Amino acid sequence: MSNAKLDSNENSKLRHIAFIPDGNRRWAKKRGAVSTLIGHRRGFDNIKQLCASLIKYNVKYATFFCFSTENWKRSAEEVSYLMKLFYSVFDDADNFFKDNGVKVETVGDLSQLSQDLQDRISQIKEKTKNNDKITLICAVSYSGRSEIIRAAKKIARDVLDKKINIDDIDEQRFESYLDLPGVPYPDVVVRTSEQRISNFLLWEAAYSELIFLDKLWPDFSEEDIQFIIEDFSKRKRRYGK
Repeated sequence: MSNAKLDSNENSKLRHIAFIPDGNRRWAKKRGAVSTLIGHRRGFDNIKQLCASLIKYNVKYATFFCFSTENWKRSAEEVSYLMKLFYSVFDDADNFFKDNGVKVETVGDLSQLSQDLQDRISQIKEKTKNNDKITLICAVSYSGRSEIIRAAKKIARDVLDKKINIDDIDEQRFESYLDLPGVPYPDVVVRTSEQRISNFLLWEAAYSELIFLDKLWPDFSEEDIQFIIEDFSKRKRRYGK
């Protein structure tokens, strides 16, 4: 992701929202669901619905923290369910992506996923690469620290291979080694139900505005998008100046 130079009108223009969608399991438990895993299904359905809403407000990028590296430590049952859910979402959403002009990208260490799921994600990326209404970025098997470490290793290899000189490394060079260079940094990071960033987009969100909403992710709606856009329009971004 790239912090492209902003023109004078960019302070109030919201191009990229990053979401930490928290509270799926608690949502299911509050409703007496037989299994809290049902909350994950509802949460993923909400991501698709909100993409359509974001298009209406001319938001060009939406990043969702779908599965962290720490989530691998959850029960085998829950991890297995989530992996099947990822596959079904990518498998069932072809028409949605096409009809709504959604381009799909990912950040994270996909090598930890099954080969079938990796292949399915690659297919979706290829199919949607020319869609231009909104870019949906799924953070899967992701952590901000691991992304930075992966970037550092890539740079170290290129220095050892004499592809770059160590003195050439600056912020712009470093960001070119991140998972998704070329995408504008998030203007806003939104989290539901909790107030922390949980190792999400640590480099990219350095100057992002933060909005914490006291609601569970499956209850997040278009009205909340309207609130975020209105709230952001009132903020003055100084970038440390």
